[in-house]
Amino acid sequence: MKPTAADIDAVCNLVNELCGIYLDTSKDYLIEGRLARLLKTHGCKDYVELSRKARLTPALQTDVVNAITTNETLWFRDTTPFEALKNKIFPELIDAKAGSAFPKRFRIWSAACSTGQEAYSLAMAFADTVPNFESWDLEIYGTDISPSAVQHAQQAVYSELELSRGLSQQHRGAYFVHKGNGWGVNDTLKRRCKFEVRNLLKPLTGVGKFDLIFCRNVAIYFTPADRKRLFIGLAETLNRGGWLFSGSGESLADLGPNWAPKQHCRAVCYQPNGCNGVATLLR
Repeated sequence: MKPTAADIDAVCNLVNELCGIYLDTSKDYLIEGRLARLLKTHGCKDYVELSRKARLTPALQTDVVNAITTNETLWFRDTTPFEALKNKIFPELIDAKAGSAFPKRFRIWSAACSTGQEAYSLAMAFADTVPNFESWDLEIYGTDISPSAVQHAQQAVYSELELSRGLSQQHRGAYFVHKGNGWGVNDTLKRRCKFEVRNLLKPLTGVGKFDLIFCRNVAIYFTPADRKRLFIGLAETLNRGGWLFSGSGESLADLGPNWAPKQHCRAVCYQPNGCNGVATLLR
């Protein structure tokens, strides 16, 4: 059924409450395309009733989040960030760790990891760069708002079609094994990646510190205030000298002088905690 103005308002408010995605009246096609099935499944006469019922039903809330979030992803997405990692950022971070208390500990956050391709691509890029990478204490932390996406990432089994989207034959042969009707990430890579459901608009507590964060193509759906709050919060979880990548079309230069963009291998990235004053941007 075609959403009315009241339907659109109800769904927009619900989605914003559940996962921080900002929709407007131009998104009626998205509401109809993503949520029409839930109307029938949950016996609701319109989207206003669906929204009201979702506020009282945690399982329906999960269904709405899974339906509305975009889980479009592929291996080594956009290519250039991974070239920057292998040719510039990984080597420099590894050199900087040489004299530290934990010279072989490396932590990466794949925020908005979708079904896991980005997290596993980061693991493969690290393995491509670091000799004897299995001797490293490498941890890749993948998070996403969608429970179904996180479950897929945890299972780490992908169809032939999913593997065809950006994965080289070299990486397939090195890190994947045939599993049922699909291909599973091998244990060498899988045990270095852990996944959790996390709403990036909630406080970023209990995550520890990271050397590298990928947070790409998610904040474009947030309000300007939420976007600023997210990236400032992410910066506070970075080790000094750590790097952050946003989406290829997401400039963060407006966040202040700490966010001057740097370009390596045609990829834009940031070192936001190189000077003081991060917290003042939230005032």
